[in-house]
Amino acid sequence: MTEPGMRELGTSGLTAIGAAYRASCLAELDALKPGNVHAFADGHRMATVDFVTSAEVSAPHLARTGARVGARVRAAMAATLAAVGQNTNLGILLLCAPLARAAEADGPLRAALDAILDGFDADDAAEVYAAIRLANPGGLGTAARHDVTGPDAPPSLRAAMAEAAPRDAIARAYVGGFADLFDIGLPALAAARRTGLSEPWTTTAVFLAYLARVPDSHVARKHGRPRAEALRDEAAALLGLDLATRPVDALLAKDRAWKAAGLNPGTSADFTVATLFLDRLLAGPARCVPGPERSSDSPSTEFVPPEVK
Repeated sequence: MTEPGMRELGTSGLTAIGAAYRASCLAELDALKPGNVHAFADGHRMATVDFVTSAEVSAPHLARTGARVGARVRAAMAATLAAVGQNTNLGILLLCAPLARAAEADGPLRAALDAILDGFDADDAAEVYAAIRLANPGGLGTAARHDVTGPDAPPSLRAAMAEAAPRDAIARAYVGGFADLFDIGLPALAAARRTGLSEPWTTTAVFLAYLARVPDSHVARKHGRPRAEALRDEAAALLGLDLATRPVDALLAKDRAWKAAGLNPGTSADFTVATLFLDRLLAGPARCVPGPERSSDSPSTEFVPPEVK
């Protein structure tokens, strides 16, 4: 249920929804996510500070009250590119924009989300296609129908996502009611909390849950489906680690190996941000206030391994 006050302004001039989005992006960066960019290891020619900046500049656009999903994604993508000069958050924006719009509605959030996913129009498609062309994500390729690089927008965003769904997890989310957030992400987060894990280890648990369950779309686009499947198997083995012991060395070793091979499970990271965002939205305004201002130079001190101190 969307709680009263979600449309009110929080600190830093953001609405509570914008604050929840910003806080979720920053919380995801604090977690050690093997192969991805995080507070203790940059990679793939990207630095943590790029993602911090991206969260800051995209939040007002992502959470602009009353805006349609396509307009939110395009404006937030344009702001990100202007600030950091590269695509750091297209997947995050595509997942979080419908959630942000749903959080503005009265009543249960999931029902509002379903209505939004059913209500896309040609303008949404045109705006999202424009955002994707701006971002130019790695391994995009072309499609026989509804090709994002073509001159014409599809008749609806849902139709375009349905076309891409067999090969892309974010597109599948659009046609499947964001089921992975509710069936994988939120249960993994709840289970991690029940075992007594605190942040950022609860976030690491969510990331590993996605990576171990769903072949990462970003890896599949760049390296092929078999390599994405193999990476899923490697991630499943990591589920045997006891995160309560803070296995920094083991996770950093895997982090270095995957980055050396050019493997970036970015889609799993995108779903992790969206899970944290959804969790905050469901909890209401009390969980949506931004944390203290910080940058990539001041990560969570709880998480700093001894050799980094």
